[in-house]
Amino acid sequence: MSGKPRIVVGVDGSPASEQALRWAVDYAKAVGGTVNAVAAWEYPVFYGWGGTAAPTDVSFNPEVLAGQTLSESVAKVVGADPGVPVTRNVLPGNAAGALLQAAKGAALLVVGSRGLGGFSGVLLGSVSRHVTEHAPCPVVVVREGRTAEE
Repeated sequence: MSGKPRIVVGVDGSPASEQALRWAVDYAKAVGGTVNAVAAWEYPVFYGWGGTAAPTDVSFNPEVLAGQTLSESVAKVVGADPGVPVTRNVLPGNAAGALLQAAKGAALLVVGSRGLGGFSGVLLGSVSRHVTEHAPCPVVVVREGRTAEE
């Protein structure tokens, strides 16, 4: 790996993913790295069944919505001057697959313990569990509600 360490972080707008983003930015500052914030999108399963086409209205476009969510989360968490380079990528596919693809060649993958699709009370979501088992690099899972001091 040459250059600055690249830290990939999954962002879906959930509180846990925003904490993961904050953790990734703080870590990147400590190691002189860069942050690649990634959001994934896919059409809901019911599109295409019975001749139903995917909507073309921008308000229902999952790619656009994922991009907006990513931009809003980055702005909310790190503001205009995060102190390290932060790139944003909106990738097609399920969240786990997109994050694994983005993590190729990365120094670290950071995810929240539970995203928006998680069930209440579950300690580790399906995406965080999948990436910890299959990632091509070390993975940090940030639990919602935890701070760096804990």
